[in-house]
Amino acid sequence: MNNRRFARTAGWLVLPCVVAAGLLAWYVTREPASPFEQQQATSFDPALVSRGEYVARVSDCVACHSLAGKQPFAGGLEMATPLGAIHATNITPNREHGIGTYSLADFDRAVRHGVAPGGRRLYPAMPYPSYVKLSDDDIQALYAFFMKGVQPANQPNIPSDIPWPLNLRWPIALWNGVFAPTATYAAKPGQDALWNRGAYIVQGPGHCGSCHTPRGLAFNEKALDESGAPFLAGALLDGWYAPSLRQDHNTGLGRWSEEQIVQFLKTGRNQHAVVYGSMTEAFNNSTQFMQDDDLAAIARYLKSLPGDPQRDGSPWQYQVATARQDAPGAHIYATRCASCHGLDGKGQPDWMPPLAGATSALATENASAINITLNGSQRVVTAGLPDAYRMPAFREQLSDSEIADVLSYVRGTWGNHGGAVDAKAVSKLRGHTDPASSSPIILHMR
Repeated sequence: MNNRRFARTAGWLVLPCVVAAGLLAWYVTREPASPFEQQQATSFDPALVSRGEYVARVSDCVACHSLAGKQPFAGGLEMATPLGAIHATNITPNREHGIGTYSLADFDRAVRHGVAPGGRRLYPAMPYPSYVKLSDDDIQALYAFFMKGVQPANQPNIPSDIPWPLNLRWPIALWNGVFAPTATYAAKPGQDALWNRGAYIVQGPGHCGSCHTPRGLAFNEKALDESGAPFLAGALLDGWYAPSLRQDHNTGLGRWSEEQIVQFLKTGRNQHAVVYGSMTEAFNNSTQFMQDDDLAAIARYLKSLPGDPQRDGSPWQYQVATARQDAPGAHIYATRCASCHGLDGKGQPDWMPPLAGATSALATENASAINITLNGSQRVVTAGLPDAYRMPAFREQLSDSEIADVLSYVRGTWGNHGGAVDAKAVSKLRGHTDPASSSPIILHMR
């Protein structure tokens, strides 16, 4: 009797478990619906291909899917993750290794939802939580460009280094269900067309939050639009601190005008800063190619995002460095740095950036200051011409303690209040970073 009762009880328990397992299997392998299911693109108007090239520029697709000296969009870039290394894939129209067999619906699902044909989930290193906001028109233009405006590359994809079982893709579907939005950008009725265009670019194709928004424990962006205070509030990523893009006086754009934001994105520099670190590649291959109206829209949107004085601290004000000349690092600064950045820290705008009031000298995160001192910067290329002024690498000239001393001096002088730098922090980044290449990655997409 007890055995029969147990069997019946077990049967009732097994049934919901089987149903739940079936639902889970369906959910993690399903392909999201696409508005292009019944649409077959057989011919492409040259104007549509050209527009798709512009959307690819705004989306900075080359940043991850191309390598210097290799065919554009052939993949291969290694990206470190907490689970292991992954490599960007070939997205040329090669039918064996690329996306040449993708339908428009397949392309849409991959770009906006991170789902490859057959239901295979893409790692969220692909910024589909942002790209989901791309309009249908921009997706169609992108597809036209990648199918007809990009040369096929016979380049096999490199498998990831993530070990089993961590390399299983199905849990990504659950991650998507919690953290990835599913809707395209919807214009805010209370804002004008310029603001909405800027919001669309920043949140969608520009995927600015991928670097500039802090991430949670599940490596998700803590906010995906202006409704969340962490959105674009600054984040540490790959050895660089991507600063706030909000109206923070010290660590953001609070002291920048809309015109100065446009100038920075168009020319790579303004009186406050020069592009460096990961932003150099974004400038070299993306922002400088944007239309002026789109840059103005980005500036308008960013200037609407309020700062957080509690997080940002007391507003910076310039102070003469009369009492700091005997401080550790002062002599190193005078002999190694002052010729470009000035003994007064004011630089030579718009060519040599000031260190007085620089974000890297005011942020509590010191990774950017250490990284660029150790490794220098890539060349900034404007209108095809390399910049003659480049931050050199000091990893061979200065020890960890000397770099710590000079950065502590910079971060505590002229009113800067970023805080001292420890030699151990320099040593850690020295071991995990490499000198910036003097050869910029500039890709001609056609």
